[in-house]
Amino acid sequence: GAGRINGHHQENGMENMMLFEVVKLGRSAMQSVVDDWIESYKHDRDVALLDLINFFIQCSGLGCSSGEMFRNMQNSEIIRRMTEEFDEDSGDYPLTIAGPQWKKFKSSFCEFIAVLVRQCQYSIIYDEYMMDTVISLLTGLSDSQVRAFRHTSTLAAMKLMTALVNVALNLSINMDNTQRQYEAERNKMVAKRANDRLELLLQKRKELQENQDEIENMMNAIFKGVFVHRYRDSIAEIRAICIEEIGVWMKLYSDAFLNDSYLKYVGWTMHDKQGEVRLKCLTALQGLYYNRELNARLELFTSRFKDRIVSMTLDKEYDVAVQAIKLLTLVLNSTDEVLTPEDCESVYHLVYSAHRPVAVAAGEFLFKKLFSQREPEEEGAPKRRGRQSPNANLIKTTVFFFLESELHEHAAYLVDSLWECGAELLKDWECMISLLLDDPLPGEEALTDRQETALIEIMLCTVRQAAECHPPVGRGTGKRVMTAKEKKTQLDDRTRMTELFAVALPPLLAKYAVDAEKVTNLLQLPQFFDLEIYTTGRLEKHLESLLRQIREIVEKHTDTEVLESCSKTYHALCNEEFTIFNRVDIARSQLLDELVDKFNRLLEDFLQEGEDADEDDAYQVLSTLKRITAFHNAHDLSGWDLFTSNFKLLNTGIENGDMPEQIVIHSLQCTHYVILWHLAKLSEGSSRKDDMVTLRKQMRAFCMMCQRYLTNVNTAVKEQAFTILCDLLLIFSHQMVSGGREHLEPLVYSPEDSLQSELLSFILNHVFIDQDDDTNSTDGQQDDEAVKIEALHKRRNLLAAYCKLIIYCVVEMKTGADIFKQYMRYYNDYGDIIKETMSKTRQIDKIQCAKTLILSLQQLFNEMLSELGHGFDRSSSAFCGIKELARRFSLTFGLDQVKTRDAIAMLHKDGIEFAFKEPSPQGEGGPPLNLAFLDILSEFSSKLMRQDKRTVHMYLERFMTFQMALQREDCWLPLISYRNSLQAGGDDDTMSVMSGYSSRGSSIRSKKTKPPAATAGTSAAKRKLPEGQLIESSSSEVWHQSMQTPVMMPSPHLTSTAMRDPKRGRDDSYMGTPQHHQTPMDYNRRGTGLMEDDEEPIVEDVMMSSEGRMDDLNEGMDFDTMDIDLPPSKNRRERSELKPDYFDPASIMDESVLGVSMF
Repeated sequence: GAGRINGHHQENGMENMMLFEVVKLGRSAMQSVVDDWIESYKHDRDVALLDLINFFIQCSGLGCSSGEMFRNMQNSEIIRRMTEEFDEDSGDYPLTIAGPQWKKFKSSFCEFIAVLVRQCQYSIIYDEYMMDTVISLLTGLSDSQVRAFRHTSTLAAMKLMTALVNVALNLSINMDNTQRQYEAERNKMVAKRANDRLELLLQKRKELQENQDEIENMMNAIFKGVFVHRYRDSIAEIRAICIEEIGVWMKLYSDAFLNDSYLKYVGWTMHDKQGEVRLKCLTALQGLYYNRELNARLELFTSRFKDRIVSMTLDKEYDVAVQAIKLLTLVLNSTDEVLTPEDCESVYHLVYSAHRPVAVAAGEFLFKKLFSQREPEEEGAPKRRGRQSPNANLIKTTVFFFLESELHEHAAYLVDSLWECGAELLKDWECMISLLLDDPLPGEEALTDRQETALIEIMLCTVRQAAECHPPVGRGTGKRVMTAKEKKTQLDDRTRMTELFAVALPPLLAKYAVDAEKVTNLLQLPQFFDLEIYTTGRLEKHLESLLRQIREIVEKHTDTEVLESCSKTYHALCNEEFTIFNRVDIARSQLLDELVDKFNRLLEDFLQEGEDADEDDAYQVLSTLKRITAFHNAHDLSGWDLFTSNFKLLNTGIENGDMPEQIVIHSLQCTHYVILWHLAKLSEGSSRKDDMVTLRKQMRAFCMMCQRYLTNVNTAVKEQAFTILCDLLLIFSHQMVSGGREHLEPLVYSPEDSLQSELLSFILNHVFIDQDDDTNSTDGQQDDEAVKIEALHKRRNLLAAYCKLIIYCVVEMKTGADIFKQYMRYYNDYGDIIKETMSKTRQIDKIQCAKTLILSLQQLFNEMLSELGHGFDRSSSAFCGIKELARRFSLTFGLDQVKTRDAIAMLHKDGIEFAFKEPSPQGEGGPPLNLAFLDILSEFSSKLMRQDKRTVHMYLERFMTFQMALQREDCWLPLISYRNSLQAGGDDDTMSVMSGYSSRGSSIRSKKTKPPAATAGTSAAKRKLPEGQLIESSSSEVWHQSMQTPVMMPSPHLTSTAMRDPKRGRDDSYMGTPQHHQTPMDYNRRGTGLMEDDEEPIVEDVMMSSEGRMDDLNEGMDFDTMDIDLPPSKNRRERSELKPDYFDPASIMDESVLGVSMF
């Protein structure tokens, strides 16, 4: 026989496998499976139908049922029996089970239903037995409270409906063909007319009409019995199935389904709480808008729900936002007039989104709107190039858009967004160069300076995108493997850009030589060149011209960004792999020789003049030093002895105290580079021992110099000295010998206590300060905000630099106490940095980290005592603030008590010792000075394990006298509360939170195991909902009544939740079942996620910018549920055995209401 394992039917040793097993295995062709079933149906329809019914029941997660059950029991009794048998504890059923054998079950299940209807479409589905039974069963199951039954039956019913729509479409086509044949035959001359053929065609049309009426009735039963209730089910997956399928119906059979009566369901559901449902709405609509022939029927829907679609471009679910933008792009293709400029602008700005799929979709929308209409080129005319090309105006449009968007630092994002749809336009570098270098054509307006700057920035971004083939920083999802085609395109683009810009870059630099911003961007272009082309393309003269221009720019500019760009360009060109290396290296060496000689000469004169040096001399020294420092960043200048001259300059600055701050800052930076380049050479292992000694001396001397500059009067100098010190201490710490570099051990440098204390003092005095103390007043509120943000960014960098010293054990971990105690006060500014530091220190040494945390609390407690005195109020803000900080610290230890056991115990030990450390200021018999600290310490008691609570309590009693244990005055309350916190749960085996929940859950479950017949309804009434709520009825009778479903007779009729007691009217129930004499469910109060049973769903807007809910969502809407009326058939054949259709608008709505348009 058949057994059940984990709620699923198992067939062992049965020769004839049941439908469920065949579909589950998915090995047989589905058509042959269905054909075999049809043969058995023709032989014995009861047996075959039982097999089909068992198929749906087994797909819902249950075993087989007997034929006797279906002959003798009503639908409601069958479903109730299934509900009781279902193993809800496992929660698994075929559609949700993971694993290889179930991977393709859903697709096989859906395919089976489609093939079944297709193979039965000419006879069996019209026998008023098979389809009626299946629809009745699925309708009843879709009303079930068990998710497995609802989910499976809804999917089956919706796929069944889709199959019937295909049948109806075929019938419609056949009726049209028959009608045409009839008309053609009738229009013949009487002598040639074949009357018998006319009779046959009339008979065929009549049969087709009857079949169409049958299909209509079936679709009505499914739509009203399943869809109308389940499209607002509590389970998002079920709602998504309904919306996906209605989209298919409207697309397949637009004449019947593409009207406002069906579209309204999609429109309403666009407000669904779950992203997957909103996503299905948008994909369903895309299928409709893609077909331009259907646009006329969508006009009313578009006007009514356009605003909602536009707002969904900001959906919190990125997948939904992407599809919303794609849908608007399709709307844009169909007609330009629907979307207002405001609608378009709300999409435009998304090209700057950090989420790439959103940005790319917005880029496609922007491209279609602004760039799709090009000037047509005349046939036979030569192709126009440069600024005369058709792309010229489009490139200008891109520049105008970029400037109007006022996000000037995001050109790379704009280019990346447009790349997939507009790469051809963006790679027209010849046109861009022409717009920058050539004179404007007659009547053409020249680009402004601001527009030229923007064009150069966009041009650089397009070159970078073409050369690197990956999105800009902050938008990429990691490197992906490029295809062969993409690699070839990349190589071709690099070749073309090098050939163009190798020639054009020197004149561009010459034209804009004095403009720092333009030059900075232009100088980055050679980094993306294929340098081999300078040789193969015989472009050496253009290389010479480029080197001359760079040299002139270095001599003209002192701006750091420009100089660093020149340095990087030399670095890119000085590649030993290419033949141009020698030429570039000679030019670089000549430039650096002149710069260093000039610096040494100017510095000697400047130092000799001393106090007599004028501003011009200082400027000459500074500008030369800036150039050297910028080059030293990317180039090894060890051949020029820059340490001696810079150290001499810094030493003079310390002695005299009047050295200009910028000279000191750049001299510190330049010396720092000297040390790092020296270390880089030593790390390669090719240097002599003397070099090691020299570096050790230079590094220690420079560290002492930086330490002396920490007390400089100028803040910028102090910050530079502090940053460099932190970097050097980290680089030359004990970490440097790891990775096989033991030969560098003599260079390891550990800071002395004095240096550690100076670094900590700097942090406390320059980072943990009020915002207003660190910013100078500036004109204009916006500028002031920018200054404040920049100052905060600088302070965060300083704090991060020091915290790295703590994390890498360069300074003692206990110094972190002064940082950790600021966690609450400066949470908004530095909370993330401090929290990460705590996390890293705990990974290094849990116990030492705990001691540091308790030390920070002790420091705050002592500061409070010194400020408020020993008689402070424990309800004061200062004490409450320390207690809250302790609570935050406690939360950072997490839930795993075993891992943090030793650390927490040590924390309590230190805390207890601190509390009893100082004697009472009131003399003998009074509470110790720090006793109130136990109140703070009690915040960590919950982190102690049960056995450790006893140990800590015993340790506490060592410090207590007998009299202390008897005290009950207010001043002793911290001791009392702390003792209580240690004793709570210390003597019993407390269960975990999870076990408490599971015991409660098991008690609920136990109530439904093998209940007496009289209480079966009651036990089912407490079945747990997916949301974890219990719905309990006032009596078992009410619940029993609510489970009533249509009766399945031996010769069944079509039944539906829509076709029941007329007294109910439209008052449907929870999950589509009646609630007799009960108060209607308050959706907002219960929060179950179920929608009310009006035709319009109650929705919640989930947009990130959700101001203004759609209050008028339902205004002027017709809330009736329509009959499915297929266009070719205007006469509905009533079947006498069907109950009246209470979803007929005329039976439930006033005539005045029926006249109102849905939209």
